[in-house]
Amino acid sequence: MPNRSAGALTQDWEPVVIHKSKPKPQDLRKPKVVNQALRSGAPVQTIKKSDAGHNKKAAPVVSVKKLDEAAEPAALDRVSADVRHAIQKARLEKKMSQADLAKRINELPKVVQEYENGKAVPNQAVLAKMERVLEVKLRGKVGK
Repeated sequence: MPNRSAGALTQDWEPVVIHKSKPKPQDLRKPKVVNQALRSGAPVQTIKKSDAGHNKKAAPVVSVKKLDEAAEPAALDRVSADVRHAIQKARLEKKMSQADLAKRINELPKVVQEYENGKAVPNQAVLAKMERVLEVKLRGKVGK
């Protein structure tokens, strides 16, 4: 017979906790499981799929271009020729380059260039800055 030590017996095992695995999504759809959840008062989410199991075609396809044209105007207003010439004339009278004007109004030189070329979409804030620096009227009616 084996001899036992006289010391206290201790258990050095760690407790093992057994968890149930989560149910699979396809198992949750079974009528038995759904009815059991309804009886117990658990929240049940039901989603009705509109064309499930039918071989129907989707709504007619509409081109993106047509949708864009319908929602937005085809072309945005650009800077008019009068404003372009007024900016350029006033800038040259003040002996400023486009870069100088851009620096004074705190914009990129590309912005001034687009305004003078007529490619820019008018922004009232930028026009107001140019009016202040160039001391010329660019917005609204010039005279009565």
